[in-house]
Amino acid sequence: MGLIHIEMFATLDLVGQAPGGPEEDPEGFAFGGWQAPLMDDVSGAQVYAAYEGTDALLLGRRTYDIFAAYWPHQEGGQDNEIAELFNRVPKYVASRGTPDLSWAGSKQLGPDLADAVREIRDRHEHIKVVGSLNLVQTLLRERLFDRLDLWVHPILLGSGKKVFDGGAVPTNVTLLEPPAAGPSGTVYLRYGVADGTPGTGDMSEPDRGVVRG
Repeated sequence: MGLIHIEMFATLDLVGQAPGGPEEDPEGFAFGGWQAPLMDDVSGAQVYAAYEGTDALLLGRRTYDIFAAYWPHQEGGQDNEIAELFNRVPKYVASRGTPDLSWAGSKQLGPDLADAVREIRDRHEHIKVVGSLNLVQTLLRERLFDRLDLWVHPILLGSGKKVFDGGAVPTNVTLLEPPAAGPSGTVYLRYGVADGTPGTGDMSEPDRGVVRG
């Protein structure tokens, strides 16, 4: 069974809407492209490294449409390595509509999203979910993810769609490596899903800090 990796860019207040540009998801949101001024060489290298070994993409409809219009035309350019990867691997699209699947290797998932994702996980080793906030909520709710890579950027927006916007359920995760910060102040966090559910304790007791689960 393969691993489903969620790759997510967020602000300090965990807004994940439209990090890359103003046209990504403009509805009711004035800060599209908030990530651009905060990108640095360290974060860029982390993003490239995160895609190593990717053999499939799992995308929501909006992110798929953006990628399909952009990445087929980027080979030979500044982002050639990622362009070649994205253009080569299978792309699975979660959509209730009728997306244009002309991007080579694209396939729409069936109506039972949870079952379809489980089938993808059996078929591939490293499936990457990029952006796709609505899809991410379903994956969180169904616990259909294995890794969470989160880049937390040093800004507060106060509005916008959140990374954990109603989809998260009680889940233990473990930090896979020490947090890494870039010169812009962006912190890279890598988590893996762990067994069990979060425990509770009582900080007023003499042995406070001992967690009971």
